[in-house]
Amino acid sequence: MESINFLQTRKPKKRIEKLAKITFILASIVILVSYGPSVWYFLQGSEKLSEVIGRKFTNTTPSVANPVKELYQPRLDPSLPKDSKISIPAIGVDSKIVEATYENYEKVLKKGIWRVPDFGTPFDRKSPTILAAHRFGYLAWTNIFRKKNSFFNLPKLGEGDTVEIVWRQRKYYFEVYKTGKGEEIEDYSADLILYTCEDMGSPMRIYKYARLLEI
Repeated sequence: MESINFLQTRKPKKRIEKLAKITFILASIVILVSYGPSVWYFLQGSEKLSEVIGRKFTNTTPSVANPVKELYQPRLDPSLPKDSKISIPAIGVDSKIVEATYENYEKVLKKGIWRVPDFGTPFDRKSPTILAAHRFGYLAWTNIFRKKNSFFNLPKLGEGDTVEIVWRQRKYYFEVYKTGKGEEIEDYSADLILYTCEDMGSPMRIYKYARLLEI
């Protein structure tokens, strides 16, 4: 009887241990998926965007802006937010557009996507609107926040995909027409340029060029 009771008490214990192992494995997978990119970014030395975004433009500002013409403007819609926003349905981006100088952009990139100064806006279009963001983000970011507020999935954005920007309570629609890869912008005729680094420690950047749709 004692041996039978011993076996009976061992079985529940084994099941509990097995369940605990499975739970640990599943929890580890969830953590890896959610924070893996940020951990990798951190271990690689948290490469600053000053090396891949921003200051590069001080040497690449086009000498000739886009030709001035009577500019199309979508209708003013008071129901739209006064804050500037960008939405890219194809890759799940839904973020603020934040303003900052070259010296302070690193701080605001934690909150959203940065508009590079000294270039155009959707409203004036004196030159392309250039928006830049991290790909891998920060350790504090959740996976959901990263998807909405970074350009982690920018490589997946294809020709024909649309980008929506709310600016001064007007909604502008842009259509991607070209992808570029290199160390500098190659097409300043675009109305909108989206920009991020390709890989950790690489000088290569990913660019998406888009045209404004007059709709």
